[in-house]
Amino acid sequence: MLFQEDVSLRPFNTFGIDARARYFAAFTGTQGLRALLEALPEGPLLVLGGGSNVLLTGDFPGTVLRNEIGGIETVDEDEEYVFVRAGGGVNWHQFVLHCIRNDYAGVENLSLIPGSVGASPMQNIGAYGVEIKDVFHELEAVEISSGKTVRFTHADCHFGYRESVFKNIHKGRFIITSVTYRLRKIPVFHTEYGAIKQELEKMGVTRLSIAAVSQAVINIRTSKLPDWNEIGNAGSFFKNPQVSLEKYAELKAGWPDIVAYPQDAGMKLAAGWLIEQCGWKGYREGDAGCFPKQALVLVNYGNATGNEIRTLSEQIIRSVEEKFGVTLEREVNIV
Repeated sequence: MLFQEDVSLRPFNTFGIDARARYFAAFTGTQGLRALLEALPEGPLLVLGGGSNVLLTGDFPGTVLRNEIGGIETVDEDEEYVFVRAGGGVNWHQFVLHCIRNDYAGVENLSLIPGSVGASPMQNIGAYGVEIKDVFHELEAVEISSGKTVRFTHADCHFGYRESVFKNIHKGRFIITSVTYRLRKIPVFHTEYGAIKQELEKMGVTRLSIAAVSQAVINIRTSKLPDWNEIGNAGSFFKNPQVSLEKYAELKAGWPDIVAYPQDAGMKLAAGWLIEQCGWKGYREGDAGCFPKQALVLVNYGNATGNEIRTLSEQIIRSVEEKFGVTLEREVNIV
């Protein structure tokens, strides 16, 4: 039997939602994946990696495939860069640690982000001034309908803010099997975002290194974000909304301490700040809540259902819209 039946997905999603899959299978290579796709039962398909960007709102009536393709290897280098390929099922933070151990620079600001390598370009994950698009070289993906392997270049991915072709025109068409990153031999540090500089000072760092920046990011994240092994969550639940300069000026007049950053031709607002002003920070109903240290993070304190967390997210979206005239978008995929 290629597929297991009636499998709990609680171990495979960081929210810890106890939804069940009608059929379930894991794959560790492209050949195994193709065999599963050829024998796929009828019905919808859901592909999971680290399960860190998904909210399951009920039992899944079709097939869940889990990407467990491993392996990290250096495939090329030149005077400036080293090109490192990782399997789609590799844990993202373990990949970052591999790069730091080998002095490959570029992903240190992305330390401790939950999830897998395969999901990183889909979401164009980012933190502290760095996004995947800054280090991405190419990826390979298997087309679900044909089983063929397709290579995507940087240009093919159409990266945007928490966005790529895999979230819109190619949504549900491909399964990412490997990603190749272009990493620097000589680092270019990004310490101007968030509290990185202050944390480095607190750590007593006098000579910058990618290991020090990584540790600073880890310290900051662990101080304000819950460990999903202890409290179910998917990190930031909402995107930081972008507004025009005119809208920002209007908001600034009403709320002088509004938190925002220049972005393209407008401003990016801190979604956590907006949510906090609406009184949601630390809110809890049953086991669904808004984390007390960071309003951007919705949490499952134990046995919340996906629908309870979705309902909470809808209430937050409505209240921010009513107060500020700004519409929040979810970063997490609702299934």
